[in-house]
Amino acid sequence: MSTALRILLADDDLLMRELLQTVLTAYGHEVEVFDDGAHVWAAFNDAPAPMVVLDWEMPQMDGLEVCRRVRNHGAGEDTYLLVITARSKAADLEDVLRAGADDYLSKPVTPSDIAARLRIAEKRIEVATARRRAEEELRKARYLAGVGEISLALQHEINNPLAALLTTTEIVKQGMVPAEEIPAALATIETQAKRIVEVLKRLREVQTDKSVEYAHGQRMVDLSGRKP
Repeated sequence: MSTALRILLADDDLLMRELLQTVLTAYGHEVEVFDDGAHVWAAFNDAPAPMVVLDWEMPQMDGLEVCRRVRNHGAGEDTYLLVITARSKAADLEDVLRAGADDYLSKPVTPSDIAARLRIAEKRIEVATARRRAEEELRKARYLAGVGEISLALQHEINNPLAALLTTTEIVKQGMVPAEEIPAALATIETQAKRIVEVLKRLREVQTDKSVEYAHGQRMVDLSGRKP
């Protein structure tokens, strides 16, 4: 992967930390190193990272608890979690996966083991990044489509009463309405104003996925207030 990853690494064994850090940095990644679970969790909580490498048994907070917390974090869904442990039983692997880790390595660990897991992590992170980008583009497209539908709805529902309101107001202002007809003209103005107020009220309550066909294949949000 051409883009360097920010990787959080936690292990209470100095030699293992140095081995892991050396391999990860050799592949061009930025590695932040910690010697216990509590500090690596604090670092992730402050600034989530795309990859976290954890020893299972560490002081203050073990690696599995860190995994669980990362997965429950709002930005931790796609973080690649790798647990390194001296345990090798099948039940241990199940515990690791249940905690939310993507994979684990049994000690002793070799540089080639780390490199293999790193390649997997890079591919997973690349796919997750592409998925998030596509979801964001889809969200923007839906937002813009919704704006267009609301705009058409407002034009459709407000233009007529607004035109009637402005026309009647202008006629009254120009003195073109006989005195005995002014109350009726004012009533018309009030009625059209209330129509506009009602449309705006429905706009606040509208469900954005409720739209109807307008014209030429265009759709608009339904502000008519009619029952389905």
